[in-house]
Amino acid sequence: MSQESTVPGEVVETAEIPEPGAVTIVVPTFNESANVRQLLHQITEAVPARLPCEVVFVDDSTDDTPEVIQQAAQDCPFPVTVLHREEPVGGLGGAVVEGLKAATSDWIVVMDGDCQHPPSLVPDLVATGERANAGLVVASRYIKGGSRAGLAGSYRVAVSRGATWLTKALFPRRLHGISDPMSGFFAIRRSAVTAEVLQPLGYKILLELAVRSRPRRVTEVPFVFQDRFAGESKSTAQEGFRFLRHLAGLRAASPVARMVGFGLIGLTGFVPNLLGLWALSAAGMHYVPAEILANQLGVAWNFVLIEHLLFRERRRHRSWWDRTGRFALLANADLVLRIPLIAVFVHQFHLGVLSATALALVTTFVLRFVATEALVYLPRRGPEKPVRESRTARRAV
Repeated sequence: MSQESTVPGEVVETAEIPEPGAVTIVVPTFNESANVRQLLHQITEAVPARLPCEVVFVDDSTDDTPEVIQQAAQDCPFPVTVLHREEPVGGLGGAVVEGLKAATSDWIVVMDGDCQHPPSLVPDLVATGERANAGLVVASRYIKGGSRAGLAGSYRVAVSRGATWLTKALFPRRLHGISDPMSGFFAIRRSAVTAEVLQPLGYKILLELAVRSRPRRVTEVPFVFQDRFAGESKSTAQEGFRFLRHLAGLRAASPVARMVGFGLIGLTGFVPNLLGLWALSAAGMHYVPAEILANQLGVAWNFVLIEHLLFRERRRHRSWWDRTGRFALLANADLVLRIPLIAVFVHQFHLGVLSATALALVTTFVLRFVATEALVYLPRRGPEKPVRESRTARRAV
């Protein structure tokens, strides 16, 4: 039985589900050779013959996963394709985007390759989407009938719930009606996907889809998260940091959010700037050269954070040296305005050097933000430098 949320707080039980349409199952894999044979067996057993089906593995493995898939596919009654990427751009989320581009069916179901997502739910996901005329159907662990039982240990449970709370707090409108934005199991209409606008980082591709190109109508079905069939989880501390970077990049997509983020990063830049100024002033240096030298610490700090948190998707428009030079030039040109302001605050208003510096930084904030966005990160005019595509080998079995 599926559940569809049509009105906030209201759950409608659906009694009859029509025959589903054709489906492409996209499975991103990284060193899952011990699982893919079992997964293909489960798909063969679960997907009825009346449902035209193809399976596309997008593989970033360094083991023999592609060869194991080819061998196991010989016993499958449906076509199986392996897309092996030599460069895993975007992580498992980037692999899913490759699979979305390669899909040929009206419906695309995305699922993990470790057998924690039950293939028996594939027909229900597609049929529910057809009945509800939805563009996205999410398999959720957090609605009635769902369970996160397969999460190993209280630590992973706490991390999953914390990540879910954080994402829903950051994107309340975009994630309205999605109880499990961390789910990696969902069905989406091919017509609802604009793969070119997706910029995944890590494995949370549903969050990327929901925020950047969410279909107008979304529904959910419950599912029980299974135990991993073999191997170990790919959820590491490194993936956690990539997830946080991804969240920051998504949240910074709007101009207002970017300005707020720019301001918050600028506030953190006060720390290295003022510490350097304090050390140089204590050493007896005049506040003007001390400010110039201390400013470089704040510039470097701000540039690193802005590059990775606010403008990650725009870095391709200019080379690293070009961005660095422009950012440093703007930040230091800011001194042309800021140092006279500091002098006025110090000599006319009798403020301390640290207080005058902080006040001048706040005064020039908006100008610095507009100039940084316009002169460092906006695309240059004329033909854009082509983006290097990842090399992908396609093997149809």
